[in-house]
Amino acid sequence: MESGTESGTESGTSGGNELGDYLRARRAAVTAADAGLIDDGARRVPGLRRDEVALLAGMSTDYYIRLEQGRERHPSEQVLRAIAGALRLDDAAAAHLFRLGLPAFGTAAAATTVAPQLLRLMDGMRDVPAFVVGAAQDVLAANALARELYRGFARYDNLLRMIFLDPFAREFYADWDHAARIAVGNLRASSSQFPRDGRIERVVGELSVRSPAFAGLWARYEVRPRTHEDKHFRHPRVGELRLHFEALAVTSAPGQHLSVYSADPGSAAADALVLLGRLSDAESDDLTGSPLAP
Repeated sequence: MESGTESGTESGTSGGNELGDYLRARRAAVTAADAGLIDDGARRVPGLRRDEVALLAGMSTDYYIRLEQGRERHPSEQVLRAIAGALRLDDAAAAHLFRLGLPAFGTAAAATTVAPQLLRLMDGMRDVPAFVVGAAQDVLAANALARELYRGFARYDNLLRMIFLDPFAREFYADWDHAARIAVGNLRASSSQFPRDGRIERVVGELSVRSPAFAGLWARYEVRPRTHEDKHFRHPRVGELRLHFEALAVTSAPGQHLSVYSADPGSAAADALVLLGRLSDAESDDLTGSPLAP
């Protein structure tokens, strides 16, 4: 029999109780085997039961239930650490738990203006695509090679909107599902760091309404800041591109990252970047050479 402590709704959100929503989502992602418990095979909910989380965290089941239901709003740091261990949260996911449980843990506002010095640095990176992304995944600035890399999109303005609302994304990303999941996890990390950022709220609101795929991934509460990874693109003008991605935090501008793609020397991707650069230069020459309107 399933434990009687599972009364109440197990899906959806609970109206302003984001901590409870997060705990339920993360609890559902941990199996009994993951936690070293015996699975009796008689479960009505995915993942761990509430009483099992309480047992693993060393607290009463009643107290844990009150946390999930939003009736306990002030957990201690010790309690949150115990829950993070019970739910097997990594550093990023645990940090998100702390920001929800200890509101003062969050940062007030994200920066949206790119410093002139950073613009000069980025524009000087002529051999690699480089662009500055804000906390809401808005593209705040980009060099010529980055604009050429993303030229197939109708708008090069917000990475989430591009992935979920532009049909070209499913051609451009060799593994669209992976790209979508990583992007949403990264936005979750930003929303954790800047819990009251109005621009993040607007992006989440728009995409939740317009993209069922985004809404489904957002509800999973996966917090995964994107710092580096290998990317596989299908560019309409230069073909397959396998590039390495690095996101460098701009410490003087909270929430901003300088994103840079690079290729292994002598690789096909390195040759493709050279070709992208030539295409970008040609586009620039065309615009420069165009006659001015009278």
